[in-house]
This record gives sequence, C-alpha cells and structure tokens, in this order.
Amino acid sequence: MFGVEDEQLFMHNVDGRDLIIPVERYGVKMLSIGFVVDKNSPVLWRGGMASNALKQLITDADWGELDYFLIDMPPGTSDIHLTLVQTLGITGVIVVSTPQEVALADARKGIAMFTGDKVNVPILGLVENMAWFTPAPHPEERYYIFGREGGVKLAEELGVKLLAQIPVVGSICEGGDNGAPIALEDSIAGQAFMHLAHEAIDAIDARNEDLPPTIKVDVAKR
Repeated sequence: MFGVEDEQLFMHNVDGRDLIIPVERYGVKMLSIGFVVDKNSPVLWRGGMASNALKQLITDADWGELDYFLIDMPPGTSDIHLTLVQTLGITGVIVVSTPQEVALADARKGIAMFTGDKVNVPILGLVENMAWFTPAPHPEERYYIFGREGGVKLAEELGVKLLAQIPVVGSICEGGDNGAPIALEDSIAGQAFMHLAHEAIDAIDARNEDLPPTIKVDVAKR
C-alpha cells in the first residue's frame, strides 16, 4: 500500500543495542512482518512465534520521536492482542467494522475484550468501512451493498464514538495497489480518510485529558 514491499531492512547500533531501522515513506515510519518473509510464501507461525515477532518489531526498532504510534491488528481476540497490551500501555483502540452483522459480531467481541477488567484499554471510537458504494462519475450516489449503518447503530448501542464512515470507491484499491495512499488525493475518498485522521486525533486528545495513562497488562497479578 506504500510501495515499499521490496525494501530491505537494516540495523544500526544505538547506545549499545542493535536496532532495526524502520522503512519511511510519505513521512510515515513503518515495520511489517512482510519485510522479513518471502512475499509469495505463507507465514505459518503459531501464536507464540507471532507474538514474539510483534514484540521485536515494537521494542527492537529505532522509532525515534513519533507523533503517533499505530499498530494494525488482525481481527479477533487472540494471543497477538494479549501480547500487545502486555508490551505497551495502549492509549486507545480504534475498532474497524463493515456494516453487516457477521462483521459487527467480531467488533462487539473486540470492544468487550479491550474494555474488560483484565485489559481495560479505552475505545477511541469505531470506523464503519465499506459503508456504501459510490460510483466515481456520480459521487452524490450511494448504494448500501453491505447493509446500511450497521456501524452507526453499533456505536450508539455500545456508547462509543463513530469516527468515520468510509465508502467503497475503486480508487482506494487502485491507490493501495499502486503504492499511493488515497489520503494523498483531494477526492471524496481522500477526504473521508483525512476526516478520520482528524477525528482520531481529537479522540486521542480528549482521552488524554479525561483519563490517566493506560498501564501494561500484568496477567500474573490478575
């Protein structure tokens, strides 16, 4: 999606530690398992191996000074999620779902996991992805092919903020495939992602004003 799938990773020494240098594109530093495995082969890792790899990408990299540190997690409630909250004090979680009920069921479980007593990570808000289809020649038209406002209703039901609704637009896929994120464009789809970014920043600021910092989860004590 950033056009960096063939980049090589390098390491350098920082205060006696060999740290991975993140790849940077469009002002965004990034690391991914995709950089260290064959892109044509499946990653057949058990939960422990994947968890260790996640910890290494977080703690063994020279991230430097960052405005925000985002981690794109797989759906579900697995070892990966538990490892994350044991490794970092997470400011908050943004839950992404499509409008149909089968996807909303997973979103409910994710929200329940993060807000439960053992994890206790705030939910910054919910994003409804693929909210409607808009043909490029007719940007005013909306076709609700995956259901209508399921994410809106879930946000109201659970009392979380709806940060944005992202439409299905062909240029989003094309931009990702070409390594040029749609947020770089001044288009309806690009504006939707920019709106989401602003809403996320506002949600983080509000969370930090109202709540104390989140601490890492210590399963042994719970």
